[in-house]
Amino acid sequence: MDIPDLELNVTPMSTPFPLLHGEVDADEWLTAALAIAENHGRLVALWGSDSHRRKSGRFTLSAVYALENGKLLWLDLPLSGQLVNYPDISGIFPYAARMQRAVADLLGLHAEGAVDARPWLNHGTWPADYFPLRREFTGTEVRAWPPVTDYPFVSVAGDGVHEIAVGPVHAGIIEPGHFRFSVVGEKTLRLEERLGYAHKGIDKRFEHLPASQGHRLAGRISGDSTVAYAWAYCMALEAAWGWQVPARALWLRALMLERERVANHLGDLGALGNDAGFTFGLSQFMRLKEDWLRLNKILFGHRFMMDCIAPGGIAFDLDLAGVEQILSQCEVIEAEVYELRAIYDDHAGLQDRFLGTGAVSAELAARLGLTGLAARSSDIANDVRIDCPCAPYDELMVNIAAHPEGDVAARVAVRFDEIIESLRLIRQIVRDLPVGAIASRSSKMPAGRGAGWIEGWRGGIFVALTVAKEDRITRCHAHDPSWQNWPVLEYAVIGDIVPDFPLINKSFNLSYSGHDL
Repeated sequence: MDIPDLELNVTPMSTPFPLLHGEVDADEWLTAALAIAENHGRLVALWGSDSHRRKSGRFTLSAVYALENGKLLWLDLPLSGQLVNYPDISGIFPYAARMQRAVADLLGLHAEGAVDARPWLNHGTWPADYFPLRREFTGTEVRAWPPVTDYPFVSVAGDGVHEIAVGPVHAGIIEPGHFRFSVVGEKTLRLEERLGYAHKGIDKRFEHLPASQGHRLAGRISGDSTVAYAWAYCMALEAAWGWQVPARALWLRALMLERERVANHLGDLGALGNDAGFTFGLSQFMRLKEDWLRLNKILFGHRFMMDCIAPGGIAFDLDLAGVEQILSQCEVIEAEVYELRAIYDDHAGLQDRFLGTGAVSAELAARLGLTGLAARSSDIANDVRIDCPCAPYDELMVNIAAHPEGDVAARVAVRFDEIIESLRLIRQIVRDLPVGAIASRSSKMPAGRGAGWIEGWRGGIFVALTVAKEDRITRCHAHDPSWQNWPVLEYAVIGDIVPDFPLINKSFNLSYSGHDL
């Protein structure tokens, strides 16, 4: 689809990937969503902003779409005067529902006609007039909080139907989330999730940080994706300020991103084996992950490479000895991963648990907006490194890993494939690493806006950033692919037995708190 087909007034933004920006009215907001959906585009993120301008309209709704032609489209819908309503698009993009509900809780802006208008982040303890992202609220107010109210879960009735409530406090060490199962015997008829218990107020905190320091907060949104979030933030800031990043720094960013991907896939493969009763898999993959993280600590100063990416470049360099350590480790890890994959594939007990469990068809995945690793496991071949490649991915030529089955076995297979591909990319990066500077900072910090889009290990992480003069953040919204993927999990478990839920849930391994679910 070409942008002119929408008849919108859009202009290109200066970003490392093709991004267009435009303002629309309410009718165009809805028309654009319909046209994008009809042309196989998808919603990447939706959020709201408060400019605090009383006369010209203080609130703005924003959405970013990925178009079929590889471009991103960022649309703003300014709400004139004191309007707090806008057209609902959840009938077009079902996964927009929770994003719209979050906007209602944080800013008091409501999607007109939305079928589901229940609170999402407000767990029944905020006053009716409390909207934490509005400018007049600081987040430190002392107020008369109302009594806690129950969340209106959708009930399922019928002979033999009963409910099982799991969470939000769990027996293990996972983050809090409430899962309400409607079951007959052990078979799941319906699952409804309630998240947001780990909401940390990240968006509000960004407003109190210098823009030049925001990358440190971004890198702490989700500890298992610190590289992806920090890079996406820095990409957005560098676009807003017009900073040029040295080639060597970009290649080293990609090196860290692929190492982050490998670490998480190793951990997940071990956990999936464990959830299927194969503790040998857990011990072996966690041993490999620990070796991987220890080398991170040696080379980058932090096991998860936190604070290694900074505006204008990176905060470390890699010497020849480090290159040799990386190449040597890749050889060892690759050999062991191949051996363990053969064991997983030949283990009848594992395959009995994996095959056909938690299946999501390609048609359902596309309709519900499944993205990232989980989408590729349902034959939806989306990958930011390929679809909208920034440097150095425009030179690395990533091979996509995709499987058609959409079940736990497919999500396991994609993880194995992506580890091998990331090891190949890591070798190529360190062998072809450009020489030169690792950072290029400037005193130029103008007002502006920028965006960053990075393929984290779960999927695309998007950051939208607006900065004012004097190094100030006006608005920063970071988006995690888990927003799209959590609703799909509710469908993936239908028809499976309740004891399979931990396995299905782990095969997605979605974030409970990034960004602020």
